[in-house]
Amino acid sequence: MKKYSLIFFLTMFLIGTDTFLISPLLPTLSHLYGISTSVSGWMVSAYAIGYAVFALFSGPISDGRDRKKVMIWGLLAFAISTFLCGFAFNFPLMLLFRLLAGISASFVTPQVWASIPVVVDKADIVKVMGYATAGLSVSQLVGIPIGSYLAAVSWHTPFFVISTLAVILLGLLIFVLPELEIGQREHFSFIKTYTKVFSNKRALSHLFAYFVFQTGSFTVMTFISTWFTKSFNLTLAGVGTAMIAIGGGNLVGSLFGSRIVDWLGLQRSFLYELLALIGLYLVIPFVHIFWLAEVLLTFTFLVNGFIFPLFMATLQSTAKDARSTISSLSNAAMYFGETIAGIVGGVLFNQFNGFSAISLFAFLMIGISVILYSSSGIFRRQKQLEL
Repeated sequence: MKKYSLIFFLTMFLIGTDTFLISPLLPTLSHLYGISTSVSGWMVSAYAIGYAVFALFSGPISDGRDRKKVMIWGLLAFAISTFLCGFAFNFPLMLLFRLLAGISASFVTPQVWASIPVVVDKADIVKVMGYATAGLSVSQLVGIPIGSYLAAVSWHTPFFVISTLAVILLGLLIFVLPELEIGQREHFSFIKTYTKVFSNKRALSHLFAYFVFQTGSFTVMTFISTWFTKSFNLTLAGVGTAMIAIGGGNLVGSLFGSRIVDWLGLQRSFLYELLALIGLYLVIPFVHIFWLAEVLLTFTFLVNGFIFPLFMATLQSTAKDARSTISSLSNAAMYFGETIAGIVGGVLFNQFNGFSAISLFAFLMIGISVILYSSSGIFRRQKQLEL
């Protein structure tokens, strides 16, 4: 279990770092390219669009092939496209290379979530998913601040560092990770696979609720740096330092969230954590002091760390014969949410009193997701979900 946990942790860390890498660079790149804050969100959305669209294809492809090979080729393309971002001297080129990076990543991370329920014991699924989620958390704790510090020297450097790390991870995948072909290899069929998934009402309801949640969550995540820069006059390095505590909250939540599940059970943990986020996003609009904003956001991302493995565990439980497809669709839902977040968030920030409107938007979207999950019956089930 430990070797899988390490590989999955590193993979999610690297992809997560690249996913959020643009966020602290938005003010710098906006000035460099001569674009407005509302338009700058497209640099986030370009990556998300590439990921979301091609995730629809990567799932069925992966369910019919060795997942290790899919990860290797996807990671190689990811390294190249991220390296090219460092040479994007104008806005259109950055959009293109971010799009290609998103496409490449769509073939990598679904294999992590799809493989965990198969290669570890059932009792350890939430725990190992927590380790993988911790990779995303550490990408905020270490990756984003380091990216901010490197960008203070040169905006090119973060992209070059990430691409180099991707090549190193590629070597680890090749020489350490065993073949991840699960069961009999069958010729994949998009129509057959998606017919199964789209006839699964439980899977569809969970995917839509997850999409709504991530739309609200990513709107906040994308514009934290802009809020800190414009409202509290933080420098790029200062934003990186502020993100350490926020990412630390997410990391702690990812590593220890399984203990809450052991105590309360999955269903009650899921509900209470969603309600906690609703309360936090309702309070944040009234905060105008930096240290208080930092504390509330750190606690918010602590709860996010608790809840993310539960999203993945419940989604994987809905379609055991199409795990990669469900993983891809869940990631597509997340990145479609990020796409909307980058576009809508920029407009909200400019037109409706900065970050307050963004926090209230997150409050509304997560509230809707609770209603959707509740209508699916997930909170009423007495038995533990079969993972």
